[in-house]
Amino acid sequence: MSTPPDVVLERPETPSRTAAEVNEEIRALWFRSGGTLNREQRGEYERLVLEWAARSAE
Repeated sequence: MSTPPDVVLERPETPSRTAAEVNEEIRALWFRSGGTLNREQRGEYERLVLEWAARSAE
């Protein structure tokens, strides 16, 4: 049985943003969408929420 390869998580090239900055982007996304997210926007939202949670825990 082979060993699975190590998972490599990509780190963003830009400096870390604060939770407040990420939250502002989340709010802007909802505003631009008119309150309903399409599939692409939903993916963006989920990515942002994960980033926000990570920043909030720091």
